[in-house]
Amino acid sequence: MDLGLKGKKVVVTGGSKGIGCATAEAFAQEGADLVITARTESTLAEAVDAVRGQAGASVTPFAADLSREDERERLFDAHGDADILINNAGAIPAGDLKNVTMQAWRDGWELKVWGYIHLCKLFVPAMCARESGTVVNIIGMGGRAVNPGYIAGASGNAALIGFTNALGAQTPASNVRVFGINPSPTLTDRIISMSRRRAEIEFGDPERWQEALDESGLPFGRLKRAAEVGALAAMLCAPQVQYLSGTVIDMDGGGQWS
Repeated sequence: MDLGLKGKKVVVTGGSKGIGCATAEAFAQEGADLVITARTESTLAEAVDAVRGQAGASVTPFAADLSREDERERLFDAHGDADILINNAGAIPAGDLKNVTMQAWRDGWELKVWGYIHLCKLFVPAMCARESGTVVNIIGMGGRAVNPGYIAGASGNAALIGFTNALGAQTPASNVRVFGINPSPTLTDRIISMSRRRAEIEFGDPERWQEALDESGLPFGRLKRAAEVGALAAMLCAPQVQYLSGTVIDMDGGGQWS
């Protein structure tokens, strides 16, 4: 199926690695023109080279600290004509109420919660004025399967789920779609690094990281791959599924019910 994304301008925040980079690659394979943002120029350059290798895609890097309001405005000033915005930048720290400092809480929310909200506040009115556009918020299962050990993420992700539901109920009047995806834990470099450290502690050998990770009890017997999230985002942005708005899809392999 031709997803009808060729030539579409797609802005992907947090696009230098993990789910963000995989999402950029999925759109590149469909012939979209990418703008990838990240804080670190070196990792951003590597991601741009990787994504450009996908069908000779057009990829523009944009180095920015999206935890800052002025940097979010700078992104919009440069690329406010985007057809699709993928909000993906952000990592909220783990810990319970006692162990998460207020500064850590604020820092995590500034990039992800306020970052998503502010970028929507900037991009969505422009899309509505053009009567065309799509926003995808990559949120996380922490907002559904809430855990006291991830209290800042549970509350932040839950807020973004509600925000996405509400905004996506309003925008179809202007032919604009807003929806979200809640990924469960995903096999990324960060997860592998954590598993390698655990394997070093438990087995004295970081190369046994797969044993330390132990995917056997997960749906499908494995962690989800970042490319699966990217593929879902691209498919759902296709005009063939225009009626999808105001919802957040749980991509957890049914794990929340097991």
